[in-house]
Amino acid sequence: MALLLDRNTIEGLLDMDKMVEILEQAFGELASGSAVMPPRTAVVDADVNGWYAFMPAQLKSMGALGVKAVTVYKDNASKHSLPVTLATIIMLDGDTGQAIAVMDGGYITAMRTGAVSGLATKHLARSNSKVAGVLGTGVQARAQLWGMAAGASLDRLMVFSMDPMDAQKAFADDVAKLTGLPVDLASSAQELVESVDILATATTAINPIIDGDWVRPGTHINGIGSHAPGVRELDTKTVVKSKLVCDQKEACLAEAGDIQIPIEEGALSPDDIYGDLGDVVAGTIPGRENDDEITLFKSVGLSIQDISASYYVYKQALEQGAGTEFSFS
Repeated sequence: MALLLDRNTIEGLLDMDKMVEILEQAFGELASGSAVMPPRTAVVDADVNGWYAFMPAQLKSMGALGVKAVTVYKDNASKHSLPVTLATIIMLDGDTGQAIAVMDGGYITAMRTGAVSGLATKHLARSNSKVAGVLGTGVQARAQLWGMAAGASLDRLMVFSMDPMDAQKAFADDVAKLTGLPVDLASSAQELVESVDILATATTAINPIIDGDWVRPGTHINGIGSHAPGVRELDTKTVVKSKLVCDQKEACLAEAGDIQIPIEEGALSPDDIYGDLGDVVAGTIPGRENDDEITLFKSVGLSIQDISASYYVYKQALEQGAGTEFSFS
């Protein structure tokens, strides 16, 4: 028998602190070589302003094996009253290949993306960081603030977006309740960037939304929103002046416009990428080395994040008797 797990069930089985812990183990496996993670197959469907991808992974020490199908259809909200990002995850038995669970991947995708920024923040932000902010007020922006609050000992949070003020205020109130921290609304992107110790970008922008001159020494940046060639949230100046850590260098060079465009301009070389987050987590390379460095974590999203989280959810569901059993036969 397999388990069918919907979003509501999954939300009751996973929290951000645990998610950061799971990803620390997953990135450690990736660095040690005990994880199998083929490059994801990603396709842009311009006819529907969409993007879809298939992301397999196996974490041998953890015992997790599975695949995620994820879509980003930017017109979903306006045309179909659906989330922009949708995902389904299939978990498999590592000994037999039999399906053991099918679950909604939307909440897991949001949580693991917030948590990877929390993990990067833990290892790359200044230890005395007190203020974190996000550009954006969508589902992922919420997860980013939650993740950064889990990764650092913060006093307050900040937010700015192009949404109407009442929407920004509702977002801030929700995040304050979620994190237990006060959330201030910035009057502009520049004000936010110049005010924070830790910054996350979580928008659907195709062109830079920040100017590198705004970024203060000692800032840590989590670049999350853009994950496709030809689009970016960060300008070249920001990328070049930062110590650049990727979730995986190979994946970022293939998919991250934030990195590809500065390389095409001749301002950045692949050799300028400092390393992978897994190597920082494993201690193979140091993370932040002084309080004046600007550190930049660039993520396009890795299947080890989804499959490690999903395996944890599956095990919790078994222990708690959650989900609906079903059989394909």
